[in-house]
Amino acid sequence: MGTKRTPLPGVGVQYDISSRDGRHISVVAHEDGRRFLGFYDPEDPDTCRCTVPLDADEAAKLASLIAPDSTSASFAPGEIGLDLITERIAIGADSPYRGRPLGDTRARTRTGASIVAVLRRTGAHPSPGPDYRLEAGDTLLVVGTREGVSDLADIIAGG
Repeated sequence: MGTKRTPLPGVGVQYDISSRDGRHISVVAHEDGRRFLGFYDPEDPDTCRCTVPLDADEAAKLASLIAPDSTSASFAPGEIGLDLITERIAIGADSPYRGRPLGDTRARTRTGASIVAVLRRTGAHPSPGPDYRLEAGDTLLVVGTREGVSDLADIIAGG
């Protein structure tokens, strides 16, 4: 597979890519962020069969699909069959669970949402067990569906 870079003064840069099977694709990257994809005839590498213009946003989206950055991979809700959110729920002074063990909330059983950590002034407590005592000022880190997390927030508030 070969790549050729050709500066285009006043326009940008043209990248010509030859795939392993001999196909030729060209990308013209304009200085203003626009891109043009060119697809060439396999029988005549000098004949462009089709061009596709892309604005900067379209080019970025296409690039992320072709070569996703593994350090910032993210999925839109439902894209992989899940619709999960992460939220923080504060334990207020008037919460019925203040001073009680976490297990008393029955969070997962009642809502399907999971309390994955408790954030306290003294530090984070990941994967707290059912005996972990909640205090006013704690913040629960919760993962679940939008509905489950909302229901859990109501329960923690005493609703």
